Amino acid sequence: RAGLGMELEEDVSGGGEDNGRNGYRAKTVKTEAGPVTVSVPRDRAGTFEPVLVPKGSRRTSGISDQVISLYASGMSVRDIARHLDRSMGIEVSHDTISKITDGVLEEVKAWQARPLEAIYPVVFVDALVAKVRDGGSVRNKAVNTAVGVDCEGIKHVLGIWVAPAEGAKAWAQAFAQLRNRGLEDVLICCCDGLAGLGEEITAAWPAATVQTCVVHLCRAAMRYAGYADLKAMAAAMRPVYTACDMNAAEAALLEFADSELGRKYPASVSVWERAWDRFIPFLEFAPPIRKVIYTTNAIESFNRQMRKIIKTRGHFPNDDALVKLLWLGIVDIEDRRAAERAAQAGKPKNKQNAPGHLIEGAVTQGWREALAAFDAKWPGRIPVTAI
Repeated sequence: RAGLGMELEEDVSGGGEDNGRNGYRAKTVKTEAGPVTVSVPRDRAGTFEPVLVPKGSRRTSGISDQVISLYASGMSVRDIARHLDRSMGIEVSHDTISKITDGVLEEVKAWQARPLEAIYPVVFVDALVAKVRDGGSVRNKAVNTAVGVDCEGIKHVLGIWVAPAEGAKAWAQAFAQLRNRGLEDVLICCCDGLAGLGEEITAAWPAATVQTCVVHLCRAAMRYAGYADLKAMAAAMRPVYTACDMNAAEAALLEFADSELGRKYPASVSVWERAWDRFIPFLEFAPPIRKVIYTTNAIESFNRQMRKIIKTRGHFPNDDALVKLLWLGIVDIEDRRAAERAAQAGKPKNKQNAPGHLIEGAVTQGWREALAAFDAKWPGRIPVTAI
């Protein structure tokens, strides 16, 4: 109360002789320690603006931070209200919690519309599924995600888009947004075997090379094999994607098709044959490039973490709520991992086991060698300052 009085004295001292103190008014504020009643000073002119407890504020910033942190971890609005009541004795309505979390929507929109660099040598695209209310029913929607590797080898989440279903047309809209935000060129775009996706990629970036993820191909082929044959099939397919050139890869595929496993599981051979045109660009790349684009593990690990967050929610009321949660989840995970790394900063290297970046800010291993290989294969497309 004394501090609030000092604020008023300073304010009134420059406000003219017609103004002055006019007592106090009681106000109850929700804090981490429970409801607290404070006395807010008033002036006759009604011009005094409290700083410690602003007008209209009914809770401290600590509660808002706590609500956002709990929401980012995947807790529902109902669970957050119950947690605050049990742990702190604070009753916060569901509408208030929703308003607190909606406060980050402007940040999310700014993040989604932020300018991008003119070129990302490698872009990975993938999707996951979430339940979202659409009218009077709940339906599965696709959450399309793009991760780019910039010229310094740093990974970035370029955007998150919610679409009625995973399809090439939905990706076309996402690619158009990326172009509008400044992404003019992509050397290699890695994706799964979604029909029509390659055509939409080259429509957005005509000089881009579309590369089917090798790991996706192997998993699709092994889906037809029995459990006892999985290891043997993985070993049998390895000569195909490790071949030095297309002729060697074709010979390895024919050998696999003519083997006992190939004759036992012809559907697995067909997976490779159908995807062959989208796979063979991989065989033309130098080993440093192959190591970078061999798998979409980076974006798949990201999606795995996002699934952990959304699986506790039955469904989302709208698309904005889904994107908001995913964005908060990214920020929350990166902050927690950064805190763990900071806590272990003084320890010997062999004692540091803190996790690295989820995606944002992660460094691609072997990037300098890959960058030189990119420039050798596509002269002039990599900025000179990056080489």
